[in-house]
Amino acid sequence: MQLNGLIYTLPKEIKLLIGAFLIVLSVGFFTGLLFVEETSSANPNGIEEQYLGNENDENAEVMHFKKSPQEMLTLVHNHILSMSIIFFLVGVLVSLTKLNRRLKLFLMIEPLTSVILTFGGLYFLWSGMLWMKYIVMLSGILMVLSYSLSVIVVFTQLLKKS
Repeated sequence: MQLNGLIYTLPKEIKLLIGAFLIVLSVGFFTGLLFVEETSSANPNGIEEQYLGNENDENAEVMHFKKSPQEMLTLVHNHILSMSIIFFLVGVLVSLTKLNRRLKLFLMIEPLTSVILTFGGLYFLWSGMLWMKYIVMLSGILMVLSYSLSVIVVFTQLLKKS
């Protein structure tokens, strides 16, 4: 079965459904990024502080305490499950686009890899591997860029005739 470019042949109703889905999904995705910015300042030290606490910093504006094992397992579990579904669905949509094979594979697989690196990395950071904050930051950035590019590609091709 040939999937490359199949998006062009979809009925208008399915294209509208996909477009509406991507808009709602993107609102949720980017709202999550606002939450990350708000809670960790979206930098490696802010990430470390968010999960390991800052109770030894007398000058801290906002006090953070180290997350409990239950909080960390819940966070990792929920994010890996939900984001794997999100990126699987977006990957299926990307598979229907007409794109260079390597770019398409990258956009389909990279976000799933980044989910493991980002949220597994948060667990390892919490466990004491402080250098993981850089892996978390880098994989998080790659995840957002891949998601954004995937959505742009799908939207662009949904709107084109062929």
